[in-house]
Amino acid sequence: MRIRWPRRVSAQVLLMQLAITAGVTALATGLFLAPLSHQLDDQAESRALAIAQAVAADPDVVQELESSRPTRNNPVQAEAERVRKRTQALYVVVMDTHGTRWSHTDADRIGDPVSTSPKEALSGKEVKQIDSGTLGRSARGKVPLRDRSGRIVGAVSVGIGYTSVRNRLLASVPGLLLYAGAALAVGVLAAVWASRRLQRATHGLAFADISALLDEREAMLHGIREGVVALDPQGRVRLVNDEAQRLLGLGGDAAGRPLDELLPPGRTTDVLAGRAEGADLLTVSGGRVLVANRMPTEDGGAVVTLRDRTELEQLGRELDSTHGLLEALRAQDHEHANRLHTVLGLLELGLNDAAAEYVAEVADTHRASAEEVADRVHEPLLSALLVGKAAIAAERGVALRISSATWLPDRVVDPRDLVTVLGNLIDNALDAAASAVEVELRAERKTLVLRVSDDGPGVPPDLRDRIFTEGWTTKQAPAHRGRGLGLALVRRLAERYGGIARVGARAGGGAVFTVVLPEALASAEFTAGPSAAELFAAAPGGAR
Repeated sequence: MRIRWPRRVSAQVLLMQLAITAGVTALATGLFLAPLSHQLDDQAESRALAIAQAVAADPDVVQELESSRPTRNNPVQAEAERVRKRTQALYVVVMDTHGTRWSHTDADRIGDPVSTSPKEALSGKEVKQIDSGTLGRSARGKVPLRDRSGRIVGAVSVGIGYTSVRNRLLASVPGLLLYAGAALAVGVLAAVWASRRLQRATHGLAFADISALLDEREAMLHGIREGVVALDPQGRVRLVNDEAQRLLGLGGDAAGRPLDELLPPGRTTDVLAGRAEGADLLTVSGGRVLVANRMPTEDGGAVVTLRDRTELEQLGRELDSTHGLLEALRAQDHEHANRLHTVLGLLELGLNDAAAEYVAEVADTHRASAEEVADRVHEPLLSALLVGKAAIAAERGVALRISSATWLPDRVVDPRDLVTVLGNLIDNALDAAASAVEVELRAERKTLVLRVSDDGPGVPPDLRDRIFTEGWTTKQAPAHRGRGLGLALVRRLAERYGGIARVGARAGGGAVFTVVLPEALASAEFTAGPSAAELFAAAPGGAR
């Protein structure tokens, strides 16, 4: 029948008291038995060693070992058995330099190798130890066997049965009962103290309930899709769940380490450490847009929750792009209607040649614009982005021009990152431009340089660093998402590639945004030009 563990705390505490009492009693008894056991073991080892020394000192044993063979009735066996019976040893084994037995309690084992290594004794050392062999556990003494000239010709191993040592030890146990009684009394007092403290600490809950609460907490923390980071008053990480490790790029050894050691300096670290105040704070970590909330705890620590808004932010930007494309399509619809009316009028007037010439001119204009982009930018995603942004710019009355220095072969490592960088820079330029935006994409070995300039009001020198900070913007946020993340994402992606993102002044007024991305291209097969270090230094705002 299976015995069930009681649920009530009082019953469990009683069992704990009994266990503590028994443990203390066993500890007290062991404190007395351990030295005694060691002393008895040492006496048995010394006795075995003395017997082995006496056998090794007998010159007849050496002579018989050298003049006979290891058989059942050899003279060495007879002498060893005589000594064993006289001293009541467990065994007396004489062996040659190869470890072969010349004597043994079981005559059938003569001629076989010994069961334990004789290396130390055959090297000239005397050995005392407790070990197990073919006759069981024993206290052993091993000494080298030398001839008259001092040359080692074998070894003698003597064992004292460990059972006799154990019997002597058990015979001393009754005398320890007095000490065990004192240990029991100490155990009872310790158990009573522990039970009372346990009752206060558990608030009357059953241990099963406490265990269930802990299991539920672990399952909840590691199962939710929000990141949770708990900090102690010194800023060390107490707890971090799986989602927080993913969002922040932390390893499994984050617990117990300071926050400033785990994360690089920046807004994310400031938000988690409480140096940035507010609710629903936006931050960018590893290219992800996070919303953070920090709640202090009573002991001076804090719990920070993190929500991943990267997909929502991307959807919002796609919604903005779609809205811009719809506006451009509406305008182009009117433009196409006007052109169709013009063609219809020419046909009705009988000017067929003029109508054909007009249609060819319009088609060539659009095709030439798209072909120019495709010829200079061989990456399909980037060229498609530029064509789409050109349509949006035309709707806003802004000319989107591709610089004559633009040249990007089809060897981009991750075009999605470049779409994010270039799309954000063009969107900001279109918002600020008065009449024109110029885009330049230039490859130099494995480094890619992106420049987007506009003829808008420009960026004051004191704000050129702040505009790349998460959440900072001068624009009104749309209803479906926040502002102040586009340029922060641009800088974070640039830093991921080991590059820079800077803004400077444009000659004639306006702003020039420059992003240098080392290792953004798949190969270094390109014409010679300035090095990556020169590109860094030439970027507006200086090298970093």
